[in-house]
Amino acid sequence: MTRREHPRIDPRGRKVKILATIGPASRSPEMLDKLVRAGADAFRLNMSHGSHADHEAAVAAIRALEKQYARPIAILADLQGPKLRVGTFRDGQAVIRHSGHFALDRDETPGDENRVCLPHPELFGIMERGQRLLINDGKIRLKVLEADDSRILCSAEVGGVISDRKGVNVPDAEVPIPALTEKDRRDLAFATEQGADWIALSFVQRPEDVAEAKKLIGPRGTAICAKIEKPQAVQRLDAIIELADGIMVARGDLGVELEPFEVPPLQKKIVNTARRAGKPVIVATQMLESMIEAPTPTRAEVSDVANAVYDGADAVMLSAESAAGAWPEESVAMMDRIAVQVERDEGYKARVRFLDTPPDATTSDALAHACMTIADTVPISAITVFTASGSTARRVARERPDTPVLVLTPSIRTARRMALLWGAHAVATKDIGSFEEMIGKGKRMALRHGFAKGGAKLIVLAGVPFGTPGATNLLHVVTVSGDELDKHRG
Repeated sequence: MTRREHPRIDPRGRKVKILATIGPASRSPEMLDKLVRAGADAFRLNMSHGSHADHEAAVAAIRALEKQYARPIAILADLQGPKLRVGTFRDGQAVIRHSGHFALDRDETPGDENRVCLPHPELFGIMERGQRLLINDGKIRLKVLEADDSRILCSAEVGGVISDRKGVNVPDAEVPIPALTEKDRRDLAFATEQGADWIALSFVQRPEDVAEAKKLIGPRGTAICAKIEKPQAVQRLDAIIELADGIMVARGDLGVELEPFEVPPLQKKIVNTARRAGKPVIVATQMLESMIEAPTPTRAEVSDVANAVYDGADAVMLSAESAAGAWPEESVAMMDRIAVQVERDEGYKARVRFLDTPPDATTSDALAHACMTIADTVPISAITVFTASGSTARRVARERPDTPVLVLTPSIRTARRMALLWGAHAVATKDIGSFEEMIGKGKRMALRHGFAKGGAKLIVLAGVPFGTPGATNLLHVVTVSGDELDKHRG
């Protein structure tokens, strides 16, 4: 098949990216193909579910689609993290009386309406009077009355039915356990062997959790996305963002451990902080939840997705909607249509740039900022960025330019990581060796990928000497001539 006959998905026509979770409803190569066509830019492997064989087959199918459509696709492996759970009950379940007393202890005897085993000894030494324990995603809310090394006596602020091995959240204390369990370490090794582009790290409480994951990954350099789902992580947000390569606003557990009305302003704070740092930020969980069962979302869900796009998030994520729902393709297509409509809004540009992101005192940042200024002043068809590591593209994307960003890189791994970067259309291509080659390739790629036509102006951003990471020091404005357009068509 010749290049001109090669199947290709045109540039998305939107800046925000779509991350779709793979599961039983979407694992087949045929459905993955439909999701890519519907608008998915990246796929999430939920390591809490499915076998390694399932995930390996999904990776192979994604890489085949990537080759078929000549479009880099990011794979994000989401680690489960430690799960705190109660033990078992004599009858499989019990009823905790509202305002009654209930104890969690270290006795492995099956529980009843008065007590149950809590098989996590590390919790007994940290709980204090007045702190909360939330069970079954917060449906049961307990407040600690007294605690020692073997028993935590609680009052039930909200009682109800409790059954075997329900999850426990501890919002008011830092739990002295690592973010990576033995299962996570096995899953991390598997994901990196499979060539995952991103690792999503769950249960992050401190920057040291991110540092530990980076140490395990080592020279393979897989990017780390820190999930902000614990109040303790919010308190150390700046330090965590500094160490991580990206951030996920994991609203599921945040919504359990915080009051629901606290989550929206916190989401905006996390998005803004990540944007200022130039790190990709994903908004996740329950975005189109009703589409698990229905072919259309609620108006509130549409507004939720739209607000994340207006806030300038790099990506929005589908969870069960694409993994286990009845309408995976429709969920992706709906998210795509919402994002496109928002970005067409005449007020979008002002809204997405409301955040002040002043450049750092470096040549690279100054040039990235200049790209946006030039594009706002002169009609520019695309900002063409030559980059090895992706850092130049991230600097440009941080400015949220109205102009498309065409990222040209010799690294397929870098190109794939860019699939979660706002506004970036990445192409893996051979490296350049001279100024003339850079200009020529920048024009050819802009024409080939539909970003330019005859007479169009392009910004070309690169570093000299070529092939030196982090040396962005060259900005050039070029014009695509009619002869070049004719040559490309021929």
